[in-house]
Amino acid sequence: MRFQHVCLEAFAYTLPDEIVTSDEIETRLQPVYDRLNLPAGRLELMTGIRERRFFPRGTRPSDISSITAAKAIAASGIPVERFGALIHGSVCRDQLEPATACSVHRAAGLLPSVFVMDASNACLGLLNGALLIANMIELGQIQAGIVVGTEDGRGLVEGTIESLLQDPKLTRQDMKSAFASLTIGSASAAIVLCDRRLSRTGNQLLGAHCLADSSQNKLCEGGVEFSESHDNRPRMQTDSEALLHAGVSLAKRNWEETKRTLGWRNADVHKAFTHQVGKAHRKLLYENLLLNHEIDFGTVEFLGNTGAVALPTTAAIGIERGHLKRGENVALLGIGSGLNCVMLGMRYEG
Repeated sequence: MRFQHVCLEAFAYTLPDEIVTSDEIETRLQPVYDRLNLPAGRLELMTGIRERRFFPRGTRPSDISSITAAKAIAASGIPVERFGALIHGSVCRDQLEPATACSVHRAAGLLPSVFVMDASNACLGLLNGALLIANMIELGQIQAGIVVGTEDGRGLVEGTIESLLQDPKLTRQDMKSAFASLTIGSASAAIVLCDRRLSRTGNQLLGAHCLADSSQNKLCEGGVEFSESHDNRPRMQTDSEALLHAGVSLAKRNWEETKRTLGWRNADVHKAFTHQVGKAHRKLLYENLLLNHEIDFGTVEFLGNTGAVALPTTAAIGIERGHLKRGENVALLGIGSGLNCVMLGMRYEG
């Protein structure tokens, strides 16, 4: 898909104050490490993640998403009456119904005529939401829209630690399948999109391409139903190695299609933001896409894997820290379990 009239006008993020290091997690898991003869430090060594953050217990995603949405709307400078869509795109939601987007819509003070919904697609919810809004703008249905989300990994990480400690039959293989769950962190992000006639930045969304490989849909599964303790905290079952290679393989195929859509060659790409999984994923991804890893900006080292908000949070921080220069082509490279891959191209004008 190509876009002529859409700008990625503003990125915003919110981070929790509480920091939990990988060393702290391993200290809690010391009885398991001793029994299985696992060396300390392997969590950070294998993933590159030294710490992640958590929101306070009891925090509702809509509470933080409302804060982040307000930041993004203010940063865009677009009057609230110009907004025609609000999508909440994270895995974490307040409840099954109504849509978490409803609470955010009310807090943001947007008009009753706004298109309001949740969009869920593992780690791609915000990117999918951005494309839904982009299409509405391109068709002339709305002038501006916002996609926002908040992921809180506390329940998953703490529940996983408790399950590992309470399992007397735990094996090294069991530990391996639970390893990805210990990399999860928390953050919130939002993206404002608008018609280029409203834009003050001129950061044009050039196009996007999506590709799926649903034959691999069992490689990463999560939810409360995976918790044998029935404590209402989610658990995940992940074949990390298979997911790594299947995801990068899908990304490689989608990158070729994305370049055709955008009319790009690799040399045309100046900067990139990817989904934040770990150092092995980043290295393998750039090697397979034949891109220079120096165009990357990462946050996984200090935020961990923050799900659907990982890429937009990283983009927001990267822009804030001057990673992008005016006139650069920027690739947004998203991969999520399922498997799905969404890649966007942006022309950054600052």
